[in-house]
Amino acid sequence: MLALAISNGELMDATRPSTLSSIFHQRCPVCDLKFAREAGYFVGAMYISYGIALLVIAFIAGLLWAATGWWITKDVIWAVILFLPLAPTITLFARILWIYLDQTLDPEMQ
Repeated sequence: MLALAISNGELMDATRPSTLSSIFHQRCPVCDLKFAREAGYFVGAMYISYGIALLVIAFIAGLLWAATGWWITKDVIWAVILFLPLAPTITLFARILWIYLDQTLDPEMQ
C-alpha cells in the first residue's frame, strides 16, 4: 500500500491523496502538512535523487553496453544524455520519498 502511494506521488495521512503538483505549495491542500519545515529542508531529497539518478544511469549504460559493445565511457556519456529528460520527474519523486522518510522518523504533530 505504501509503495503504491509513493509510486502515485501521494502524500500519507490524507483523506484524499495530494499529488506531486502540490509539492511546491507551502502546505498540503488536503491534510495541511507543512512541506518545508525549515530552510534547506529538501537537501536530503537531493541525496535520494542523486542515488536514484546513479542507479538509472548505470542501468541505461549497462543496457547500452550490452546492446552496442561500445567502450564504457561512451556508454556512460550516452546514458547521461538519455537520462536528462527523466531528471525533473526523479527530483519530484525524491521529494515525495524524503517527505515519507521524514514523516516516518519525525512526524509533524498537528
